[in-house]
Amino acid sequence: MYKVLGLTATRTFRVLWMMEELGLEYEHLNFAPGSDEMKQINPSGKVPALVEGEHVVFDSTAITQYLADKHGGLTYKAGTIERAKQDSFTQFINDEIDAALWTAARNLFVLPENKRVPEIKETLKWEFARSLKTLEGRLGDNEFLMGDMMTVPDIILTQCGGWAKVSKFEIPEGKLRDYFKRMVSRPAYKRADALRS
Repeated sequence: MYKVLGLTATRTFRVLWMMEELGLEYEHLNFAPGSDEMKQINPSGKVPALVEGEHVVFDSTAITQYLADKHGGLTYKAGTIERAKQDSFTQFINDEIDAALWTAARNLFVLPENKRVPEIKETLKWEFARSLKTLEGRLGDNEFLMGDMMTVPDIILTQCGGWAKVSKFEIPEGKLRDYFKRMVSRPAYKRADALRS
């Protein structure tokens, strides 16, 4: 059985949601980032981690894509043009959406106080808004980022949407806001979300 390590309020949520979408059995250990328990698994203390037997995988994107590939769901096959396009969405979301949110968090509470630049958040909000416009154009009228099939980048983007809301990054009315509403209404999302309480 898989073990998923990390607080649900972090990127660990992506892994938990993937587990629910794929119908996999797992044990969840709600370890905080930087905790002694987490540092025993990952020397950096970062979450999430996936434990499978004697093997440990770090990073939510690596974990979700591994699970999708292994269990044949929520992904296109490696080596296909569809997979290249799917990976393009994943990279864009990590580079432009997740990075802005993470940089804001680091400068508000993660970094040592004398290393923070909280004023950067306004620039990041501007950059985030610009990236959302690009994503909205790429989404078009599709149900999911890749069209009719939900894939790994949908999980990453939707988790970022929730993170943006908590961090007070605006998501304007329109196709992306409607997209987020559709995604969070999925039964598997709701099952993973119930783990937060």
